[in-house]
Amino acid sequence: MRTKKFAAVDLFSGAGGMSYGFHMHPAFRIVAAADAEQGKPSTGRGRLQCNATYARNIGVKPVSVDLSAIAPMHLRSALVLADEAPVSVLLTCPPCTGFSRAVPENHGRDDHRNSLVRRSAEFAVALSVDLVVMENARELIRGNFKSHYEWFANHLQSHGYNVFGRAYMLSRFGLPQIRERAIVLAAKQHLTLHTLDSMWDGWRLRDEALTVRRAFDAIPPDADGFRAFPDFSSESVRQRISAVPKDGGSWMDLLKRSDAEELLTGSMRRIAASNRFGSYPDVYGRMAWDKPAQTIKRECSHVGNGRYAHPEQDRLCTVREIASLQGFPDSFAFNGAALSNMYRHMGDAVPPLISYQLAHLAHWILTGEKPEIEEILLPGTHLKSSDLVRCGQQELFHG
Repeated sequence: MRTKKFAAVDLFSGAGGMSYGFHMHPAFRIVAAADAEQGKPSTGRGRLQCNATYARNIGVKPVSVDLSAIAPMHLRSALVLADEAPVSVLLTCPPCTGFSRAVPENHGRDDHRNSLVRRSAEFAVALSVDLVVMENARELIRGNFKSHYEWFANHLQSHGYNVFGRAYMLSRFGLPQIRERAIVLAAKQHLTLHTLDSMWDGWRLRDEALTVRRAFDAIPPDADGFRAFPDFSSESVRQRISAVPKDGGSWMDLLKRSDAEELLTGSMRRIAASNRFGSYPDVYGRMAWDKPAQTIKRECSHVGNGRYAHPEQDRLCTVREIASLQGFPDSFAFNGAALSNMYRHMGDAVPPLISYQLAHLAHWILTGEKPEIEEILLPGTHLKSSDLVRCGQQELFHG
């Protein structure tokens, strides 16, 4: 008996992190995607090179289009979808930069891109989808500009949907990284709206499955991007990283050295003098083998932007290592994009390890068939079925 294929559309599709999980689930078919390939407002369209990477891995060529300029009633034609073609699932991950509290300007300025959250609700109604799946910054649902999410929820509720939104620490579901994100679901009211909490009820993962060591050990040496990383931008950067202690060290450790004045940047000296470190210790920091990585961000192509240095070797983590920490399977290909764009693709992406679970959750909502917990682990990643334990049993296993 042939499994019914639910059609899915991906907006703001990037390199394919959200789509990949649905692409790998046998019950879904990605029928269209759209991304303007614009890294930031100051750069032109097409500079990000993500659509070619998406097409290579998903098998669908995204439309390069500015979704802020398309009226909802014209979305079908922009995506080259037939008028009568049903779309079951809308995947939509509008830009999150305008919500994130990590951007100082967001404390008082409502970025114009935030309105794309509202536009996503209008697109869902225009396509009459059964289910909407959105991933965004945690501040989407509890930050300064949560009014966009509230409008999104109210608009969909007024059109016959139930809406659920919650911020999750994604390590809860197996990502070897400290990454907190908002997951939003909206389902037509005749469907039961299950959540990641209900799918994982009674289960957890062993702590050792959530580490940098496990993620890196799982990478095959022939994986695309295994050796790809940029050289240091200067000799001073190389010397600084070489001096940072192995396995979790920070530039703050340099303060104890006799050659600290030579190794520290001007910013480091000012921060140390004021004793106001905040999150700044993570820049020029090394990952720790037996802990999750710190949050992988879009600027992960330089050690000066975060804790992106290898735990032992004096270098930036490779593209493939970053991809592994972001839950990409070892078969994912980078399609020859510029090296800086490869890192950006990874940092911007929805982790496929998570989107695969969202695909199983979507199938449960659409069919009423709950998946077995072993089924929701994405093949080709660091997770194994033996990492799963029932809540409260890990101590017994180790005893």
